[in-house]
Amino acid sequence: MYSALGPSDSLDSGVFGQNSKGPVQVGIMKFLKKPGSSAEKSGGHKVTPNESIPQMQNHISEQQNLEVGGTCTVESVKELSNSKKIEDQSRESVLSDISSRTLAFPSISTADFQFDLDRASDIIVDAVADILQKYDNIRLVLVDLSHKSRILSLVKEKAAKKNINSSRFFTFVGDITQLQSKGGLRCNVIANAANWRLKPGGGGVNAAIYNAAGEDLQRATKECADTLRPGSSVAVPLPSTSPLHQREGVTHIIHVLGPNMNPMRPDCLKNDYTKGSKILHEAYTSLFENFVAIVQSCMGKQNTEPALEKPATAVTSPNDSKTKRECNHDSERTKKHKLVQPNTSSNQAREGDSKRSGVTTTKTWGSWAQALYELAMHPENYKNSDSLLEISDDFVVLNDLYPKAKRHVLVVSRKDGLDSLADVKKEHLPLLRRMHSAGVKWAQKFLEEDSSLVFRLGYHSVPSMRQLHLHIISQDFNSASLKNKKHWNSFTTTFFLDSVDVIEEIDQRGSATISSDDRVLAMELRCHRCRSAHPNIPKLKSHIASCKSSFPSHLLQKDRLLSSSTMHMDCT
Repeated sequence: MYSALGPSDSLDSGVFGQNSKGPVQVGIMKFLKKPGSSAEKSGGHKVTPNESIPQMQNHISEQQNLEVGGTCTVESVKELSNSKKIEDQSRESVLSDISSRTLAFPSISTADFQFDLDRASDIIVDAVADILQKYDNIRLVLVDLSHKSRILSLVKEKAAKKNINSSRFFTFVGDITQLQSKGGLRCNVIANAANWRLKPGGGGVNAAIYNAAGEDLQRATKECADTLRPGSSVAVPLPSTSPLHQREGVTHIIHVLGPNMNPMRPDCLKNDYTKGSKILHEAYTSLFENFVAIVQSCMGKQNTEPALEKPATAVTSPNDSKTKRECNHDSERTKKHKLVQPNTSSNQAREGDSKRSGVTTTKTWGSWAQALYELAMHPENYKNSDSLLEISDDFVVLNDLYPKAKRHVLVVSRKDGLDSLADVKKEHLPLLRRMHSAGVKWAQKFLEEDSSLVFRLGYHSVPSMRQLHLHIISQDFNSASLKNKKHWNSFTTTFFLDSVDVIEEIDQRGSATISSDDRVLAMELRCHRCRSAHPNIPKLKSHIASCKSSFPSHLLQKDRLLSSSTMHMDCT
């Protein structure tokens, strides 16, 4: 047959030297049946070699060449290999992107703390609906070990009734410490039902997570917080050396503490479900907002770093003393909620315009950032609090819950509409002067108790808590709550505006000059006295404890610093 062919002759397509009515070459048929048979089984469209799928066409033609004794070029092999790599990388990027925006969390307070399951399920669904309505591109997963879990059943049923998108919130049966390896669920952030001491043990989810994460989690948690109050949470970046990070891809753990209804455990609410429900809702809200802040941070890094799969903690090296881990701690009040694609403008602050810069900004406050506002508007609800020092018609005075020095108090305005300095105008000057005088009074009181202290009064340029408040802070900065660079720079750089200067500028110009540039918070650590540079917070604290240098000259003017030798410092 072949002898009859001339050099320019060709065979019909698909015959390959055989009679078209005869059996087709087995090797080729085996290959051609692969895509066809799977398509038929799935009931989908049957793919043929002539269809417009370039990768498949190239692959088939090269396989055909090999079947009939042809050769496949090195370039073709490389193209196939590169094509497969691109597909794999694309798939991996999508999975990584989803996992970085997924939070897996257990039911809070319903196990050892014995919170009523029906009430708890209502709160979970409400809190989930609220956060999903505000922010796109996040996914929440409620996890429990048992298929017979009543809390999962209740939540699933109520979420369906509320028409919550099941691709953005769903329940999952499995071990929260083995979601990827055993359950195939990839998520970078998991929540822990913690105890108030943030310690391992106690059984349940808390013990399981600490055991799975190892000592790295204990050390990382200590860097972020020592204790946790009911209704709050703290986000802890999990070091890459942790087994849980390496095995499951978990980059952050958010410790959250809910209300206790168990009389055998501390702080039992004795079936006060009015208070308990409020605390549980606050706990979930805090948890979800901490998670959104992590996602926002991760997305911000992705804008400058091409690798989607790079974990959020990749910027922190265990050996880099200059880049200390900065925790997303709601109670530390350092997170600015420039969050992930908000759908609504709920809780948006008023627009504050800086006349000097002509820039108008709008700030969104998380629920935890509303705490000062709630206290200022309704101080009668907090009369039994040890933190509340004074209540007047114009302001309240309270101890900072997480003081950054030996003495650190806040004078909080009670005027509705004054969220921050950006809202303050000339007509508010009498209020600012009264707040300043109250701050001076409390500084003098503290000086009577300890004459070695030196105080500074001022405002943060861009506060993280809603409601105008004045800081009265001693300059020793001797506090375990001062943990990171943002804490330090927020009180020792131009980010901190002295009260006397604010009053003077508003009096002269009608408003204060506010800079929203918070890059100063990332500046190197420098002693507030001698301005020497230090690599990390522990070394800085060690230095300032013994530094005897005088304060910078500008702070020694106009009563910006209050000490036992300056008793005439009231602002008039």
